[in-house]
Amino acid sequence: MQTSLICLSIAILGGLMMSRLTKLINLPAVTAYLVAGLLMGPFVIGALQVPGLGFNSMEQVEGLHILTQTALGFIAFTIGNEFRLSQLKSTGSKAITIGILQAVITTVLVDLVLIGVHLLFPHVLSLPSAIVLGAIASATAPAATLMVVRQYKADGPLTRLLMLVVAIDDAVGLLLFALSFGIANALSSGALSVISILVEPTLEVVLSLLLGSLMGFLLNFVEQFFHSRSKRMAVSVAFVMLTVGLSMAKFQIGSVRIGFSLLLVCMMTGTIFCNICSTSEELMDRVERWTGPLNILFFVISGAELDLQILAQPSTLAVGIVYIFARSAGKYFGSMGSCRLTHCPKRITDNLGITLLPQAGVALGMAMTAASLPGGYIVRNVVLFAVLVYELIGPTLTKISLTKAGEINPEGRTSARTHNTPKQTMPPLQ
Repeated sequence: MQTSLICLSIAILGGLMMSRLTKLINLPAVTAYLVAGLLMGPFVIGALQVPGLGFNSMEQVEGLHILTQTALGFIAFTIGNEFRLSQLKSTGSKAITIGILQAVITTVLVDLVLIGVHLLFPHVLSLPSAIVLGAIASATAPAATLMVVRQYKADGPLTRLLMLVVAIDDAVGLLLFALSFGIANALSSGALSVISILVEPTLEVVLSLLLGSLMGFLLNFVEQFFHSRSKRMAVSVAFVMLTVGLSMAKFQIGSVRIGFSLLLVCMMTGTIFCNICSTSEELMDRVERWTGPLNILFFVISGAELDLQILAQPSTLAVGIVYIFARSAGKYFGSMGSCRLTHCPKRITDNLGITLLPQAGVALGMAMTAASLPGGYIVRNVVLFAVLVYELIGPTLTKISLTKAGEINPEGRTSARTHNTPKQTMPPLQ
């Protein structure tokens, strides 16, 4: 326990110090945290095997899974705050159309490209693996996007649409993955299962939304018994942690396996709560401040999870590069076409696709599941390589796109000390 606490404290401080260095070259703090995690991981500083100084093994990093899942739950809960009815009335239909279309277009494009790779090099990439990678390509990392928006205080039509699309994108991605994984399993085993292709993914989405709705209503009910701001914040934090724990439950009824999506459950909790609680905005703001160090840990640990050994595998690198280019093209042109279809302004049409490039936790979770396929190890390695690239450059590209759209102002880069200093409200006496 002593070693773990020292390691976690050094992880937070290391991430913060790295953010000061990356600020000199105008890189987002998210990139700094990921680089710090990469350096502290088992392949760099952790390889020195000094207790408490870095993560000494992948097993140690995986042992912190509860922290990363909790952080992801809070991030999803915060994104749910974007689904306010007042906002959905103006952008909801556009967000749903764009979220679904760009995800499907990305999956189809990546599938076509990787199936072509399979036909040319069947010994490198199997057909089931190619199909699954197409579905994984649809997923976007909400955490990196949210952190960039928070750091630079981005706001405007593109930012608001982006937050909605990212949330919808992950829900669509889960369905596409479940469908593709069922088809891949059928191709591998020669037996088509309607349960795994249609029933289980549909149940996962529906039950996740129901559980999230229930937790949102319960949170609002319990909040009413407390009046001080600190206690209400404590109730909110406790409920998000409870929701994360419940969303990890898995059980089986007959031949049907039932589980929940942590992202969907926590997003729905935040959505219901923010629409029925009159003081939700203040509480959300307080919860966001409380989770600051937890979010830093999330990205540092995510950086430590990146396996540098894949850089020594030529076949993985080759397929990974093809995957990255195909997915980037799918996200960019899929978003552009969807925005034009829904008559979005030019600055949104030109910049939305770039902001959807970051990929991390959700994609890695899908890849771990796909690794059970025959030859599925290539899926995990390709996604790991893609995450390494996307997480290091994705936040910077998101920042550039939001800046081009005019939604990141210079105030987002001011010092907290300067920003919090009481302003002079009257001119000095002459």
